[in-house]
Amino acid sequence: MPRETLLLVGRNEVRSVAERHADRLRSAGIADAVTTATYAVEPESELRGALSDVRGDRVYAVPMCFAHTHETLKDVPRALNRLSGEVRYCDPIGERRAVTEAIRNRAEAASDADALVLVALGNSRDDHARTAAASHAARLRAEFDEVRTAYLLQSPAVECARYTLDADRAVACPLFVGDCEATRDRIPEQLELHRGGIDYADPFGADDVVTDAIAAAVERARETPPAAAPGPDLVADADPVATDGSGRD
Repeated sequence: MPRETLLLVGRNEVRSVAERHADRLRSAGIADAVTTATYAVEPESELRGALSDVRGDRVYAVPMCFAHTHETLKDVPRALNRLSGEVRYCDPIGERRAVTEAIRNRAEAASDADALVLVALGNSRDDHARTAAASHAARLRAEFDEVRTAYLLQSPAVECARYTLDADRAVACPLFVGDCEATRDRIPEQLELHRGGIDYADPFGADDVVTDAIAAAVERARETPPAAAPGPDLVADADPVATDGSGRD
């Protein structure tokens, strides 16, 4: 049997969250070894030391972020090429269907509002974050009267979210794995939380459901033939959703 290693990789902001899930997955025996690796800005150069300690005939690498970015599509795979074993590269954990439950858990812990705003980083160059956010929004509409999506780096913009809501009260959930400058400062400022009417939830990443989502990603990768880089089906578990560009997905 090949020796298997699970690697959770992401920015420094998710280190504590990644280590928490790594501890649980290690106890569950998901692989022969479970480890984490994080970077500040440049994955290819900064991960060199951490990856030199990763051993295994087969490595399952799971990006600890909400959706694919240039980093996860280009820079992280190049860094992983240094590993000597076979690498099976999974989609970002935020794209997993089970994360919808984690988002709902965070929203309900923060508020009893019936309106929900999902806030993602977004990316003006591609639609990975929009597609993932739309998938979660579509499933959550069965549980909330109103669900909107908003983004820091693309439209519909976060600063407009308050004015597009029909409800007088809502809860905003940042679609981030861990706490960071965006969740602490930028999103609260642009939502004008000081005005009231919008409660604010914690990032979804620390929820226990995410551990199960990571385990499911590994099991799926075990059943999938290896590829040299992430495939074109970046949100394989998502339901197809049409959007009109206004936040009404």
